[in-house]
Amino acid sequence: MPNKLTWLTLGLPLAALAGLSLSACKILPTPSAQGGGSDNSSAFNPDKRVKDIWASKVIPYLQQKAGPFAEVHALAKTDPAAAGAKYGNPKKQANSPWTFAVRVEGKIIAANTQSRAATIDVDVDGDGKADARVQIGPAMRGTAIRDSLDFVQFNDFTNQIDFAQFGKAFNAYADKMVLSKLSRDGLEGRTAKVLGAYTIESAQNLPLVTPAEAEIGPKP
Repeated sequence: MPNKLTWLTLGLPLAALAGLSLSACKILPTPSAQGGGSDNSSAFNPDKRVKDIWASKVIPYLQQKAGPFAEVHALAKTDPAAAGAKYGNPKKQANSPWTFAVRVEGKIIAANTQSRAATIDVDVDGDGKADARVQIGPAMRGTAIRDSLDFVQFNDFTNQIDFAQFGKAFNAYADKMVLSKLSRDGLEGRTAKVLGAYTIESAQNLPLVTPAEAEIGPKP
């Protein structure tokens, strides 16, 4: 004969029985797409990766590879491949534009510091006209620093999103370490000294340089 518990169970509605069975289940978190759950120490961290190579690899590479802006730009306009091989990343993807490492030194003749995408226009040859536009952040366009490095290749990354985030992380680190410390007051007429990179774009009026190092001279 069924015991008392059995009779009680048989007398329960179907919905109550379902509730009892669910109460015995343990709900587990869904693992993340990166494969590690909510605490995934192995997930791709572009900011840390940039920090780890900035002083040891990025800056020495740019210092060794960069040429004076006027020299680099003159060659880039006539023979981009030759300029890229000498001043950039000859291992770039075939369909990517050339990116060049440069030193920009000259007089600031215009400054836009009202926008988060702040810039200075620099005259490098003393003719009173701007030759290059330098981004001084905090918001910066493009991935020129990443793209100028011959030891950074797309195939080294899991996907395009990681590669893009890595490119943006260079800009963020440059802003944190260098650009955020620059003066924003009375820039016109002062001198600028920049180590960075730029990509030739057909639509731009001035070459847009992303700095890895930058100095602003005193007011004249």
